[in-house]
Amino acid sequence: MNKEIRDYQESMFFGLNFRQFLFSLLAIAIAVGIYFGTNDVLGEEMTGWICMLGAAPFAACGFFKYHGMTAEQFLWTVIKSELLYPKKLTFHSENLYYACLQECIEAGKQSRSDGSQIIEARRKKTEKKISKKTEKKGRSFLYTLKSKGN
Repeated sequence: MNKEIRDYQESMFFGLNFRQFLFSLLAIAIAVGIYFGTNDVLGEEMTGWICMLGAAPFAACGFFKYHGMTAEQFLWTVIKSELLYPKKLTFHSENLYYACLQECIEAGKQSRSDGSQIIEARRKKTEKKISKKTEKKGRSFLYTLKSKGN
């Protein structure tokens, strides 16, 4: 009984599963093709070595498993990680405190004083402009708060 049910493989042909059997047939076909293609040119001994070297990757693909991936899945993962995606990863830190207070800091540098007072004065000035515009239209939020006594 297997420890993991996912490790179960059904034997179809000669104790091999379909994937292993298919890649074994492909390796045999490659070896036969190499043999008949190079036997007259290279001789028996050299042709035998080339047949083994040519068929070995295809035979290994049928039995290859790495982290649950088949050979094709592993090859695609390697191509994506090494060729398609950028390799140089750079880290750019972000100072959130500075980003939030950048306006105050810049105003303080320009006026050589406390930048928060300048920003607060700007904010009050814009609030007054907005309240004057809305009071004219009769829709002032501040006006309704004042009338309620808040």
